[in-house]
Amino acid sequence: MFEMEGDEILEKPTRGLVEGPNMRYFRRRYFSKAEVARHNTVDDLWVTYLGAVYNLTPLAQKHKGSILMKPILEAAGQDISHWFDPTTQDIRTHIDPLTGCLKYYTPKGRFVHIPPQLPRSDWANDFGLPWWRDTDYQVGLLSPKTRFIRIINTLTTQEHTLEVGTLETMWEILHRYLPYNVHAASYTWKFNGVNLNMDKTLEENGIKDEDFEFERLNMDPELYIPAVLLYFNDDLTEL
Repeated sequence: MFEMEGDEILEKPTRGLVEGPNMRYFRRRYFSKAEVARHNTVDDLWVTYLGAVYNLTPLAQKHKGSILMKPILEAAGQDISHWFDPTTQDIRTHIDPLTGCLKYYTPKGRFVHIPPQLPRSDWANDFGLPWWRDTDYQVGLLSPKTRFIRIINTLTTQEHTLEVGTLETMWEILHRYLPYNVHAASYTWKFNGVNLNMDKTLEENGIKDEDFEFERLNMDPELYIPAVLLYFNDDLTEL
C-alpha cells in the first residue's frame, strides 16, 4: 500500500486484516518492577523514580570507571524515588551540620552531576541538564499495579501467562505477546466469547482484576487467572 507525501511516494506499512498501531514503530508506555529489575548492569542500567522509568545506560557508559557512578550502579534495576523531593522533583537537600550550608542529601555518596561540597578546580559544571532532569533518558512509566493474564492460542492450543500493567491497552498486551507469536495481530482476541476492544484495558473490556478480593479472602490470586482466547483470522500479518 502506498501514500503520497508531496511529490514523493512512500510505502505505507500494511497490517493485513487487523487495524491498529504498526508494531514496528510501537513504543511501550508501561513497564513492571520485574522488567526494570532485569536491567541491572553497567551495560544495561535502568532505574525508576517518581513513577517513571529511565534508561541510564548512556550515562553509565559516558562515566564508566568513575567513582561518581558507584551509587547509581548500586541502585541499578531499582526504584530511587527516595533520592528525590516529590514537590521539586529534584534531589533532596539538607542543612550540613558542620558548615550550616544547604547541600544535596546523598547518603550513599556523591554521584554524577552532584557538585562537590567545597569548591574544586576540576569540577566541570558545563554538562547542561543533570541526568535526573533530562527526559531523553525516560523510556516509559512504571506500572502502578500489574496482574496476570493467560493467553490461549486456539489454533495451536499453546498457552502463555503474562504479567501486564492494569493500565495497558490490549494493543500493549499484544505487543508483549509478540515474542511468542509474531502473527498475534492475525487473531481475533476474545474473552467469554466476546471480541475485545484492543484500544481498551482488560478492566474496560470486562476482565475484572480480582487480586484485592483474593487478598481479602486470604486466597492465592494464582488460583484463578483469566484467559483470553485467540482465534485465527486466516491471514499471516507479521508485526
